[in-house]
Amino acid sequence: MVKFYAFRIDRAVSAHALPAGLLQRARAFYALTKPRVVSLIVFTAVIGMFLATPGMVEPRVLLAGTLGIALVAGAAAAVNCLVEQNVDALMLRTRWRPLPSGELTTLQTLVFAGVVGGAGLWLLHQQVNALTMWLTLATFVGYAIVYTVILKPLTPQNIVIGGASGAMPPVLGWAAVTGEVTTEAMVLFLIIFAWTPPHFWALALYRTEDYARAGLPMLPVTHGARYTRLQVLLYTLILFGVSLLPFAIRMSGWLYLAAALALGGAFIAYALRVYLAYTDALARRTFRFSITYLALLFAALLADHYL
Repeated sequence: MVKFYAFRIDRAVSAHALPAGLLQRARAFYALTKPRVVSLIVFTAVIGMFLATPGMVEPRVLLAGTLGIALVAGAAAAVNCLVEQNVDALMLRTRWRPLPSGELTTLQTLVFAGVVGGAGLWLLHQQVNALTMWLTLATFVGYAIVYTVILKPLTPQNIVIGGASGAMPPVLGWAAVTGEVTTEAMVLFLIIFAWTPPHFWALALYRTEDYARAGLPMLPVTHGARYTRLQVLLYTLILFGVSLLPFAIRMSGWLYLAAALALGGAFIAYALRVYLAYTDALARRTFRFSITYLALLFAALLADHYL
């Protein structure tokens, strides 16, 4: 009788353990896609779609374009995790990720990235247009291969050059709706391109030891903190000027201009404080503000577009 009840208990435990295991595995695959990064990518891509038309975006294009871009971006993030798993294991910021922690294997990650990325490209080609699919594929190669494999371990300017792939989402959204890349789309590209260095170097400043331990030639490691703080300030000033281009080319109106001036002024204030009175806590706040800055700037563009 004791053995019978023990058998039933074991079966009950196994029955409950299986869903929990599957859920944990699903969470691990989800973490591979870097969802917080992808959410900002998708957000700017969707804004690009709406800015590309005076009316509303066709529901099919909106849904397929958003999902396709999100899938390919998630696949690129997974490849980044795959290539950098040994580096991630050395850094406090990333050692929890599924590959260095042993939750997922290299083969599982490779298959996952191939399936997810392939599905995203197929969706873009079939339901959106070929240009968007090819541009998204080029963005994938730019981030997963050119930036991750070549630039990141080679040069402290990795984030500047590699930032081109990160600046592509609004261009992808624009192309999804119009089937072309226009001057307005490239202005959106330039905003994110100029935003990337101060955003990322603010993070690198308070994670310098992590990058040094991993042997990555990030700017604070190769050129020191003070030089990097100066670059954060200079690129923030460049970003301020670039952010005014939508108004200058009559892509937006006074609402956006007011938002760009206010947000840009706040970003410059953060950058000045980072340069003149640095602390790790301040760099961390600057990094977080930079994310808020980009989201609000693009939201202001959207609001201005429909007013």
